[in-house]
Amino acid sequence: MAVPLQAPAFCVLLGPDLAGKSSAMAALRQDPGPDVHRLVSADDAFLAPEHALIGRLRREVVRDVAAREEQWSPEFFAAMLQTAVLHLRDRLLDDGGGASAPAVVDSYYYKLLAKCRLAGVPENPMFAWWRSFPRPRRVIYLDVSPETAWRRSREGARLNRLEHYGEAPGLDGFLRYQADLDKVMREEIRDLPVTVIEEHTDPERTVAAIRKVLAHELG
Repeated sequence: MAVPLQAPAFCVLLGPDLAGKSSAMAALRQDPGPDVHRLVSADDAFLAPEHALIGRLRREVVRDVAAREEQWSPEFFAAMLQTAVLHLRDRLLDDGGGASAPAVVDSYYYKLLAKCRLAGVPENPMFAWWRSFPRPRRVIYLDVSPETAWRRSREGARLNRLEHYGEAPGLDGFLRYQADLDKVMREEIRDLPVTVIEEHTDPERTVAAIRKVLAHELG
């Protein structure tokens, strides 16, 4: 029997597309002091130079694989997304020697697994493996109304192929996709402690609410 992976205490920041996770992670990055939590993300702004491949792969998946789904199997799509999943896991487990340092992980595998399911990837052993990864202390779920998310997308101009249904971004395809994404992600985290942070007009209030949860869970 495989030995369960040991991970430091961590929380996951999760939410639908355009919920404000990237902005919140950027704000957390500015926190001063020695007790700042490690921030683990596959976004370019958080990738070390030696891990720039992850960003390139993610962009290619969107531009090539997702945009030409007739050319690739759903399983190949999932295999490509697994590179980001494993990067997040590896960075969580390997923090340069400070194995006890608490962390905040951007989406973890939950959002990518949901994207796979919405793309029609059948249930397979790869998903079971992801679900065996270390469990977070808590999931902090950023809620956002579809209308707000649509405005943040500049009415579709900022959307990529993995954020809406249909060939071209439109309001109906976006709203349906985001509703399904929200539903599937909540299914994946239903057995975990979850704190939902409601939408705020002031981003600083959202970040303050996140900090409060992190202080309680991670110290």
